[in-house]
Amino acid sequence: MDAFPAFFPLAGRTVVIAGEGEGAEAKARLFEGSPAVVRRLIAQDALTPLSYQGAALAFIASPDDAFAEAAAAAARKAHVPVNVVDRPALCDFTTPAVIDRGEVVAAVGTGGASPMLATLLRHDIEARVPEGAGRVAALFRNLQDEVRRALPEPHRRRAFLRAALTGPAAQAALSGDMEAAARRLREALEEDAPSFGVVQVLDARGPAEHLSLKASRALAAADVLVCDPGVDPNVVSLARRDAERMAPETLTPERLRAFVEDGMRVVRLHAGHVPTDDLAAAGVTIELLPIVQE
Repeated sequence: MDAFPAFFPLAGRTVVIAGEGEGAEAKARLFEGSPAVVRRLIAQDALTPLSYQGAALAFIASPDDAFAEAAAAAARKAHVPVNVVDRPALCDFTTPAVIDRGEVVAAVGTGGASPMLATLLRHDIEARVPEGAGRVAALFRNLQDEVRRALPEPHRRRAFLRAALTGPAAQAALSGDMEAAARRLREALEEDAPSFGVVQVLDARGPAEHLSLKASRALAAADVLVCDPGVDPNVVSLARRDAERMAPETLTPERLRAFVEDGMRVVRLHAGHVPTDDLAAAGVTIELLPIVQE
């Protein structure tokens, strides 16, 4: 990737917007309803480093090139990252198209190359993200410590959360009943019992864009990734970054059985021959995943 996306916490932070006109107003609208304090600067105030002191971010919007350059220089002297509208060369960061669901925020950026493309993609993603997604995230944030105490093992905790995110607690949060959502999540936590894991096998020669939705979800949920050298790297990149990576020769039948009995999800990526015989020797049930779109 050419640029690294990051999220700045806004609670108790100040955002500076320098300049006037529609560009400045559009930036101000980005922070409506957020916990940030927006500081507006015009004229000479925008050219003084002291005006930016302590800010988390600065946005500058002006048709005047000299003003924009001077204001950007002032922000940098105050050690504040700056974005200058319509002048990528003066920017420390670009402004993405934002999908705002409260606790859930998604952003699409093109590095300033095509803001219109980012906006079109945002509309496509926005239609897929339910309005109540932020409430679901808030539910799990509020009960995060309880879940961690009850399920200290990471793989068991992930399995519980995967199920809970599509269960009654999440549905109650989506509908806005946060009291019922918390009650149902605690009930599910009390009833949770260790479950057997799964072993899924995927022909990962590529290309990644041919992956079925089921295969993509399996990669995103894998606790253990067993990978042949010849698989498409773009397919491997879709897996969770914290999934344990293993070479096929290190996965003994005994170790595979232990993974499954411990409730872990194992995805075996191969390039060519499906290694079902070796997996069957472990005495576990395997699932072959289609690579092509269904």
